[in-house]
Amino acid sequence: MKIVVVGCTHAGTAAVVNLKELYPDSQITIYEKNDNISFLSCGIALSVSDVVTEPEKLFYNSPENLASQGIITNMKHEVLDIDFNNKKLSVKNLVTGETAEDNYDKLVLTLGSWPIVPKFEGGNLENIVLCKNYDHAKTIIEKSKNAKNVVVIGAGYIGVELAEAFEMKSKNVTLIDAEDRIMAKYLDKDFTDIAEAEFTKRGVNLVLGQKVQKFEGDNKVSKVITDKGEFEADLVVLCIGFAPNTNLVKGKLDTLPNGAIIIDEYMRTSEKDVFAAGDCCVVRFNPAKENRYIPLATNAVRMGTLVAKNLVNPTLKYMGTQGTSGIKIYDLCIASTGLTEEVAKNTTNLNVSSVTATDNYRPEFMPSFEEATVKLVYDKDTRKVVGGQIISKMDLTQFMNTLSVVIQNEMTIEELAMTDFFFQPHFNKPWSLLNIAALKAL
Repeated sequence: MKIVVVGCTHAGTAAVVNLKELYPDSQITIYEKNDNISFLSCGIALSVSDVVTEPEKLFYNSPENLASQGIITNMKHEVLDIDFNNKKLSVKNLVTGETAEDNYDKLVLTLGSWPIVPKFEGGNLENIVLCKNYDHAKTIIEKSKNAKNVVVIGAGYIGVELAEAFEMKSKNVTLIDAEDRIMAKYLDKDFTDIAEAEFTKRGVNLVLGQKVQKFEGDNKVSKVITDKGEFEADLVVLCIGFAPNTNLVKGKLDTLPNGAIIIDEYMRTSEKDVFAAGDCCVVRFNPAKENRYIPLATNAVRMGTLVAKNLVNPTLKYMGTQGTSGIKIYDLCIASTGLTEEVAKNTTNLNVSSVTATDNYRPEFMPSFEEATVKLVYDKDTRKVVGGQIISKMDLTQFMNTLSVVIQNEMTIEELAMTDFFFQPHFNKPWSLLNIAALKAL
């Protein structure tokens, strides 16, 4: 069996490793535009702030390792076209410029995503950079050394983490977003207010509810102009969001309007023997019971693994996602899962309500204890839990992994209130924080 994998970051790496284990006699060929695989872009901010001293440590696999297992690893190769009817590909060697044809029995598309870059006036000035891959990481680290005024555009997780990293390196940091709040997709206002206060306290200039219009400068960027103001900049990092990198299959496979490939629960596309996984695909978003585009490394590695499991026969179903995620901002440990109250009200027909509970995570008779705030979002009609958030100076983010299971299994507020969790004074109170919040909802 001849298997071709196009693209090899998280989903592709997971697919290849599992395919080789399940089908050791198959011929597996990778085509990847970069000269590396498996780069954890979520660690770029850690490199900028020197928490991780070398960006090279953000790889968890390598072309050399895969090649040693007998996998044909074609780095710096771009697939130009795919003929699904005849199971053929046209491929260009980006080093030599030569093109060649290849064929497959099974095709795995792990094309990933690419940063959204609007056409700004002055967008081609020097020192305006993206934040996605290893090359971007090296560029950001190098250019930030001599930058005094850094502007980060986009206040999602990556933008927020970069703003913190640059502030820790004593830069003058401006964080711009068109939304009125940072991390608006992941957290409700009562949580983002706390995070915003932390940034403001440390001198980060939060420019929210403003849209970037253009960049100014002579060759190098020197100023960012929004619809309401202008801000000095030696370095601009664009973190506006991501879109599926699927131009290769445009008009050939069933996709969402944004280009995300539609797959079934076994990772199969609309073409026979063609599978897809990771950031180029839709995912089943369980709380809303609909397909959405949610690019996350956790989704990617699961989906890549499922491609291997289902390559020959549909064997293991994709269970969907709750979009669970976490972030650390200075001393604050924050995590969320499922729908926020605001997103639920704006994007679904659910009749949602919420409850917020604040308590110390363990008994006050212990030598130390820390306050934690938990929010639950639930459907008032069905009583099912559909989302949650937590914030504390103590790392209690694993509560959202637990709540992810609660949402996936469609548990009600009543069931969560009475769910059995252990008690030991070193770790918690007799009622878990999740119990406490659910009891309050009752």
